[in-house]
Amino acid sequence: MPRQFQSRCALAYGAAVGVNGIVLPYFPVWLNSLSFSPFEIGIVLAAQMILRVIAAPLAGLLADHMPERSFILIWSGGLSLATAVALFWTSGFWAVLIVFALQSAAFAPYTPIVEAITVTGVRRWGLQYGRMRVWGSVGFVAATLTVGALVTDHGSIVVPGAISLAFVLAVIAGVLAPRLGRMRITSAIRPVSPSALRRVDLHLLMLGASLVQASHGMYYAFSTLHWREAGFLAQSIGFLWAAGVVGEITVFFMAGWILRRIGPSAMIRFGCTVAIARWALFPLDLSFATYLVLQLTHAFTFAFVHVGLQSKMVELVREDQETAAQGAYVFYNGVLLGAATILAGVVYRHYGGVGFLIMSLIAAIGLAIIILAGRFQPQRSASGG
Repeated sequence: MPRQFQSRCALAYGAAVGVNGIVLPYFPVWLNSLSFSPFEIGIVLAAQMILRVIAAPLAGLLADHMPERSFILIWSGGLSLATAVALFWTSGFWAVLIVFALQSAAFAPYTPIVEAITVTGVRRWGLQYGRMRVWGSVGFVAATLTVGALVTDHGSIVVPGAISLAFVLAVIAGVLAPRLGRMRITSAIRPVSPSALRRVDLHLLMLGASLVQASHGMYYAFSTLHWREAGFLAQSIGFLWAAGVVGEITVFFMAGWILRRIGPSAMIRFGCTVAIARWALFPLDLSFATYLVLQLTHAFTFAFVHVGLQSKMVELVREDQETAAQGAYVFYNGVLLGAATILAGVVYRHYGGVGFLIMSLIAAIGLAIIILAGRFQPQRSASGG
């Protein structure tokens, strides 16, 4: 095992997810300051997701055939930094659309490759996934609270600079990421099916989980505006975003304990069920304290589903196919999240927060597909059943 493997993976997660801690809550606010309509905001956010789903699988296939996957992290962070700097000179709809879409395509491989490197550590040396992934959530909280305070004091003009600084950290994390060499064909922990990537149940599982993650589309794009209309200040909104990630952090720290007791499949299904309820309650006229409690359910709607799926990946996918599998999951996630975000822009423009009920329906469909995936799972242990 490379020296400080867990710390170096933790740093890479913190850098990658820290970018999201700025982009998700505050990029829509910056777009709003440019007088973009809700529909235009939805188009900008959806376009970057669509390019991401094209770039991530292609980069994943390339990375699985490279002598060292972590080199892509440096290129990904560097190109993303260049596009972030370009945002200082863009203000029109088409210019922002093109620059932000290119940024998303450049950064698309970063998180899947970090995930693949981390999962390799889980396979080879029995490390706990959650203990490394949790630092991504810590980075998200730190970025959200810091930039929230800056936006409160100076306005949304600080957002492009904050994104640029986050990409500088991503480049540094890519340089320091663990070097593992070419991936092995067999797993050190358990034998797996050589045709795992062609399994119907695996793809149905990824599709269902992606639908549940896509149900967060309106939350990612318009919750900040929704809370602003409810009268919450930028710093209070930052605390609401942070509360959701605190729930994530708790789950990631306890992931090993939870998995030993209920297993990955139960984690995924429970998270889906909570997502249905969360988005059904979100449009109500709630107090800050009630929203704070509702935000803590992000521990289930995101973290339970994510940890459960990554644990199933360890069981079902061969190590030398890991990055390609992560890329396929990013593809499903990005396509569905992009579609949900475009839908959210249309619905939010006409119905406002009531549109979160559509997200509840999307989560319900995701749960149904995950249940269907269980029916397709092979019953022979040699096939991964």
